Amino acid sequence: MSQASISVRQAWWRNPWRKPRFLQALTWGYLAWSIMPVLIAVAFSFNAGRSRSAWQGFSFRWWVGDPTAAESLLYRPDLRTAMFQTVRLGVLTMLLAVPLGTLFAIGIDRWRGRGPGLANFTMLLSFVVPEIIVGVSLFLAFTFLLKFVTLGTTAQILGLVTYQMSYPVIVVRARLLSIGKEYEEAAMDLGAAPTQSVRRVLLPLLYPAIFASAVLVFADSIDDFITVRYLSSTASSEPLSVKIYDSARAAPPPSVNAAATFMLVVTLVAITIGFIVYRRVTRGERVEAAREFVGFQV
Repeated sequence: MSQASISVRQAWWRNPWRKPRFLQALTWGYLAWSIMPVLIAVAFSFNAGRSRSAWQGFSFRWWVGDPTAAESLLYRPDLRTAMFQTVRLGVLTMLLAVPLGTLFAIGIDRWRGRGPGLANFTMLLSFVVPEIIVGVSLFLAFTFLLKFVTLGTTAQILGLVTYQMSYPVIVVRARLLSIGKEYEEAAMDLGAAPTQSVRRVLLPLLYPAIFASAVLVFADSIDDFITVRYLSSTASSEPLSVKIYDSARAAPPPSVNAAATFMLVVTLVAITIGFIVYRRVTRGERVEAAREFVGFQV
């Protein structure tokens, strides 16, 4: 090897700004390894035959197939019930967890003394503790202590709200720290009452964080398995995640793939809508930040 080649190679290794080709290859390999099984499952939900290993043509048979056969996602009774239960749990959890988490975040931010630290720790504990412990604990509580709460949809919603409320608390508190208290203080200096400053000034500034946390809660509730499985009662209260798990242990038809694809599509649509709305809501802030950066550079 010539001296010139050695010098070029040494210069390449010493250059800290060289393209990280190894990291790029590792990242793309990880993405391919993670996404490929999902794409295969999605593809076989459109398979014309029953095989889950051999492609037999494109068809919507397992989505909206023959009603008399009751094999498709739309006409198979247990999957159709689970599909509606999944969406219902996601929507109700979002409608309850996000307002409660927002109020909790504002309360902790306004609280003085040692109480806020303990309350914040208690709230985040459900986020740190493994979900299986939360699910078992809630099951035992509803079964032996709070017997007036029946297992099923009610217990599932209470369990999901308990577990999911940490998302809006974290997101909204981060937004509160970035906003500061100047806007509320300015509103009260202009004659607004404390409640008016919160309702007319603070909440509009928190809308991006509230919406982002709503998307997170809905998407995570759609995919939840452990909590809803422990707190379900009859088959009518089991969402798609539980049905998919129970069917995977046997020889499930491709309609189960269609159910998994439905969950994936709903999650991706929710995240996409949330991202678009968040970008539109925060567009003014990003433009203002860009102007300040340009002015600072000049």
